[in-house]
Amino acid sequence: MKGVLLVNLGSPDSPTPKDVKPYLDEFLMDERVIDAPKWLRTILVRGIILQTRPKKSAEAYAKIWWEEGSPLIVISERFTNKLKAQTKMPVALGMRYGTMTIKNAMQELKDKGVDDVLLVPLYPHYAMSSFETVVVKVLEEQEASFPGMKITTLPAFYKHPEFIKVLSESIKDGLEGFDYDHVLFSYHGIPERHIRKNDPTSFHCKIDGTCCNVNSVAHNTCYRHQVYDTTKMVKEYLGLQEEQVSTSFQSRLAGDPWLKPYTDYEFERLAKEGKKKLAVITPAFVSDCLETLEEIAMEGKEQFLEAGGADYKHIPCMNDNDAWVKVMAKWVNDWEETNKLDVAPST
Repeated sequence: MKGVLLVNLGSPDSPTPKDVKPYLDEFLMDERVIDAPKWLRTILVRGIILQTRPKKSAEAYAKIWWEEGSPLIVISERFTNKLKAQTKMPVALGMRYGTMTIKNAMQELKDKGVDDVLLVPLYPHYAMSSFETVVVKVLEEQEASFPGMKITTLPAFYKHPEFIKVLSESIKDGLEGFDYDHVLFSYHGIPERHIRKNDPTSFHCKIDGTCCNVNSVAHNTCYRHQVYDTTKMVKEYLGLQEEQVSTSFQSRLAGDPWLKPYTDYEFERLAKEGKKKLAVITPAFVSDCLETLEEIAMEGKEQFLEAGGADYKHIPCMNDNDAWVKVMAKWVNDWEETNKLDVAPST
């Protein structure tokens, strides 16, 4: 029997330091998130970061927490329930980090008789710290606990025409009635070294802007190339002018060079260049979460206005948008019927 496994990032169980700390520990100790040797990662995470960050992060989570719980979890569950209504297959939801585990989701599918699983990492773009770590974790759980279960993975769908259309229409709806003079595409940042590590050619990715325009197998696992592709395709779909749009990267950790330009720097730069009405979208996320609701919708607005901006709008993620659910339902149902996926890699 076929079934679908949706996997998103995860969340602490509550916006308290007690629950945030183990969540952050699991997240930051992932070797694909902080890719230092384990001894160094342990010192950095458990000896330094976890001494102060849980309290600060808990305060941030408290600002965006809903009555029903974590926005990311609630939205992901709503999306899952809508998808279940549009497919005959069992659908289970797991999280890469936290107590809503991938193993439990796989067990849920197994208990329903599923032995052929379509894994859907809920990330449009490929990065070792998001898409890749989900795939690796699922395969580890399969080997350890579900050896008879076949896994097929939906590729990163960042440039699939149906994704671009539904994303663009969602953004169009968000822009309606807002007299913007600039649209900022803010993507989650990653360290520059992750780009080089994921380059199968070991020479193509130079992170200077030129390599993204030269066709290469490296683009299949190049996060930077993929996010710029998404920006370009959405810009073309919406008919935005070149000077109206820019791309930036948020949520970096200190100490290493991360993909640039940095979103917080862009808020200041755009305001000082005379951009008064800024719309911000976060296409690396399909579900609103701490990084969109607090970092962008709240802190970003404050930064832009303090730098001289006049008006600011955060456009929500697609969340459980019916059109987005319909696209995912089409992909999974096509897989059920044909055993094939038309969400192909970029090259």
